[in-house]
Amino acid sequence: MWFIHFFKSSIGKKWIMAGTGCCLLLFLCSHAAGNATLFHSLALFQAYADQLHSHPLIVWTFSTGLVFIFAIHGITGILLTLQNRKARGQGYKVQVRTSKNSKASSTMIYSGFFILLFVLLHTYVVSFGDHGQVGLTISYLFSSFPVILFYITAFIVLAIHLSHGFWSMLQTFGVNHPRYNTLIHFLTYAVPIFFLLIFSAIPLLFIF
Repeated sequence: MWFIHFFKSSIGKKWIMAGTGCCLLLFLCSHAAGNATLFHSLALFQAYADQLHSHPLIVWTFSTGLVFIFAIHGITGILLTLQNRKARGQGYKVQVRTSKNSKASSTMIYSGFFILLFVLLHTYVVSFGDHGQVGLTISYLFSSFPVILFYITAFIVLAIHLSHGFWSMLQTFGVNHPRYNTLIHFLTYAVPIFFLLIFSAIPLLFIF
């Protein structure tokens, strides 16, 4: 089948990585928007959580699709890394733009595993916590300094992952033109920093 041949090729894997990465980025945007209600009040965030869980079928369908996309993204990333190491004797990277980007690209596989660990722990808390008391659960968790440290560290790692992943996604989609490269370069750093600031500020709300 054409899809199997496409998936086996390096270009095919990069397109799958870019497509699933784009979907995960859109989810991150929606997740950031939902979590941003915490900047207003715990009550508003609880109302947001209650609204979500009042539609279990939609939540289940969306969550299942997200797990599938995340799995495809991760598996493809591992296969692409192994394929590139076998072919060139080096880690997964598309193109070296700066020394910082080189570090981000060479550690994609490791940052990916760390993000997976965080997602699993986060999913466990969300799935088995009291949906009717999400606000109180968050307040309790963020009263622990180790939890806050791990949470912020996770989003620092995510920002590093995104700094290469976002740029690589745009390159795969063919978004590369001298007229727009300055903007692309800016977004490569601005997008990860934006998410880092939004999510890292949340636990700090419970300290100050």
